[in-house]
Amino acid sequence: MAKTPAIMLQGTGSDVGKSVLVAGLCRLFANRGLRVRPFKPQNMSNNAAVAAIPGTGDFGEIGRAQWLQALAARTPPTTDMNPVLLKPQSETGSQIVLNGRVAGAAKGRDYQRLKAGFLEAVVSGFERLSNEADLVIVEGAGSPAEINLRANDIANMGFARAADVPVCLVGDIDRGGVIASLVGTHTILDPADRAMIAGFLINKFRGDVSLFDDGLAAITRFTSWESFGVIPHLAAAARLPAEDSVALERLAATSAPAPKLKVAVPIIGRIANFDDLDPLKAEPDVAVVFVPPGERLPRDAGLVVLPGSKSTIADLATLRRNGWDADLAAHVERGGHVVGLCGGYQMLGCRVSDPDGIEGPEREAEGLGLLDIETVLAPEKTVRAARAETPEGFPLEGYEIHLGRTTGPDCAKPVAVLDGAPDGASSPDGRIIGTYLHGLFSSDPYRRRFLTRFGIEAGGEGYRASVERALDEIAVHLEETVAVNRLLAIAESRSKRNPIGEE
Repeated sequence: MAKTPAIMLQGTGSDVGKSVLVAGLCRLFANRGLRVRPFKPQNMSNNAAVAAIPGTGDFGEIGRAQWLQALAARTPPTTDMNPVLLKPQSETGSQIVLNGRVAGAAKGRDYQRLKAGFLEAVVSGFERLSNEADLVIVEGAGSPAEINLRANDIANMGFARAADVPVCLVGDIDRGGVIASLVGTHTILDPADRAMIAGFLINKFRGDVSLFDDGLAAITRFTSWESFGVIPHLAAAARLPAEDSVALERLAATSAPAPKLKVAVPIIGRIANFDDLDPLKAEPDVAVVFVPPGERLPRDAGLVVLPGSKSTIADLATLRRNGWDADLAAHVERGGHVVGLCGGYQMLGCRVSDPDGIEGPEREAEGLGLLDIETVLAPEKTVRAARAETPEGFPLEGYEIHLGRTTGPDCAKPVAVLDGAPDGASSPDGRIIGTYLHGLFSSDPYRRRFLTRFGIEAGGEGYRASVERALDEIAVHLEETVAVNRLLAIAESRSKRNPIGEE
């Protein structure tokens, strides 16, 4: 049987722009009329999204980047697009989400032994996607040059060889040393892995591309790989959700002063789904400032947002260790506003209990006491897309991913109605609110109404419209700078050849 055309983008390292390039290529080929599907065998991120579990009627979790790539491909997201999702819970351990559902937890060394058993699920998800597609664009994780992790690999060459998917290697010239990183990857790869690479892309180039002609020639001379193009710095990528917390270092360094409203967001240790703040960042009269550990919350912030957390009790300790609890109390005393999202909502209450030790040995923690609520964590995870509105009837959009049940007097004034049930809590004066709904600010009507309390009359292009326009702009840039037809021909060659190791 002929195999569906597919190509895999792997990187010389993390954060070289693979996620954005896959999204851009998905939009490019979708605009050409192809049924294109994104796929990432293994992702590590606490930025998760809700997706349908095929054939079940249930919902599960995938990486937020794959949700964006599905949007780019103009297709509903499914858990087949990201069969293995690792959600870091500590410096050494992660929760394992397999085919959308929690399958346990493991420390890094233990996971290296476990992951070989996930290859079958990864390949099965890929094959199901392939059956409904004209083209599958696969994203690797980290780098194939991490040869210390090559045994039992399912994220890069282990998958590429198991599924016989040709590879395009992506290098980031903006960080420097791109020639050495590409040539070095070629040098240390096993010959069979090296044979999977058809060529390379240079990403994030600034300036006159012709100045790098000799560089391209040198890479090809050392590796025999062909160049598929040099991609300029894509300004439109800044309007897309960031994939993971690697981006927070840049966000913390580059946030501009707010002309009307400064929003402070403490970077807690297990921050999750911080793209909830993207719609606010996109507003011209709002500056979102991500505050790194060791710095105080800015006194001139009109709004503090406590984001989602993978480990609520541990991150409450992080807040106190950095003095952010005192900063938050002073902020409220000055008349400031506070929003807690998911784990941040739980932190705003009087107490968080973990009787089953889901998050670790600490079974109970005192909350910040800004809302009269309490949370009890429970093993059953709520994962669902939500039909939502405010109690007043304003439409909302979003999803839930959380453990625990929150109750208390302030829940009598909910923030949202999710599938007919009240959700969230508000202080008596309405300045402090919390909700389990991710995507609260993605609703243009709600966000604009919310910002009026700060004297901001928001308008213009909606948030989702801005993301769609950014994807189209990136697709156009890729069409102009990448040998797209050559990539497609290599993807199609997969259906005409035998897998590695067969005659």
